[in-house]
Amino acid sequence: MAHLYFTRHGQTFWNVENKICGATDIGLTELGHSQAKELGEKILQQEIHIDEILYSPLSRAADTAKHISQITGIPMREEKRLTEQNFGKYEGTSPRNAPEFQKAKTNFICSYEGGETMLHLCQRVYNLLDDINERNDGKTYLLVAHNGISRVIESYFHDMTNEEFAKFGIRNCELKKYWWVE
Repeated sequence: MAHLYFTRHGQTFWNVENKICGATDIGLTELGHSQAKELGEKILQQEIHIDEILYSPLSRAADTAKHISQITGIPMREEKRLTEQNFGKYEGTSPRNAPEFQKAKTNFICSYEGGETMLHLCQRVYNLLDDINERNDGKTYLLVAHNGISRVIESYFHDMTNEEFAKFGIRNCELKKYWWVE
């Protein structure tokens, strides 16, 4: 059965500061670089078969993908549809778990005063996933992106309530596997 993998980028400076990153381009910490390299080693050691890495153009995801690619030899290419959601007025604010922001994330048509709605985010990520599935090229992909993208991908493959969707997230450089339903 066909499948794909997803990982969130390594730790960023704003992760440490508990700030909302969104579409703001924030770099990896030293730990973030190490996490990415460790994931590359894990993929190599566990002989996880991946044909190509698709990554978000934001530097935190691009650098994570580069480390993985350098260690594993897996080719990589940028995929703009994996860019993190723009959280508008919340970008760069903290804490990420503030009640106002958590409530705003459950309103799927809110653009966060200048950002991107959850519906628009889901549309572009679902379109990417549909394209990969319909391509049916036999390749196994690793998508390297962001926590917001992780919740969209999770919702594509599994039913979720609005609250589950808003709260879903994965750790930096956690590797998740998803199967296409045939």
